[in-house]
Amino acid sequence: MTKTPILQVKDLHTHFQTGGGLFAEKTWLKAVNGISFDIHEGEVLSLVGESGCGKSTVGRTLTHLEPSTSGKALFNGTDILPMTGAEFRPLRRDIQMIFQDPFASLNPRLTIEQTLAEPLFIHGLAASKTDARAQIAETMELVGMDPKVMARYPHEFSGGQRQRIGIARVMILKPKLVIADEAVSALDVSIQAQVLNLIKKLQRDSGVSMLFISHDLGVVRHISDRVAVMFQGQIVETGDKQQIFEAPAHEYTKKLLSSIPRITERVA
Repeated sequence: MTKTPILQVKDLHTHFQTGGGLFAEKTWLKAVNGISFDIHEGEVLSLVGESGCGKSTVGRTLTHLEPSTSGKALFNGTDILPMTGAEFRPLRRDIQMIFQDPFASLNPRLTIEQTLAEPLFIHGLAASKTDARAQIAETMELVGMDPKVMARYPHEFSGGQRQRIGIARVMILKPKLVIADEAVSALDVSIQAQVLNLIKKLQRDSGVSMLFISHDLGVVRHISDRVAVMFQGQIVETGDKQQIFEAPAHEYTKKLLSSIPRITERVA
């Protein structure tokens, strides 16, 4: 019997008002315009498309960073979209996001230890500072960082190291769903491959489900189980990785495959 997906998105709309005022007519940008997709337990679904197609808005809507206009998003059977901030807060442990800009997502005034300890205490996952420090050290090692550097501040690290710290902050909570929004696009190509391999290893080892948002089909090909192609606020094609890359059906998918640079050859 097929398992119920961990996430079921049904006819999701996220629209933004772009006009309107005392004398101006109100207009709307339909950033996400009626999309549906499922993610199963332990699966990586990639949402791919050009900049401005609405894919990042999907991730921000699912994590309550943007309000939805209509539709449903069932996480383990419960619709998370109509939840208030207080109602959604306990789910933030289970639904975590890796952001594009690691520096912007880290508080410059907190040490790495403080950054990683904060979510542990918020969600009641550490009994003491000693307990938290042990969990932090273990997670730092998982992302390829020396635990001895946890007393340092974000500005003391490279972009790739900061993204590893951002990934550590997500994985230390042992989430059920990770939404990675352009998680390697801000990094140099050589560092992209290293961080991408890290994300893939952590996902496989933990079995966490993932929505991987990217404009780069080379990256998507490396990490995905299934791929959803997004164009102008809508999903135009969905299929397993092999189908999308070897037998694309939609003209837009064919255009992406022919025009987007890939880093596949550089990824081990």
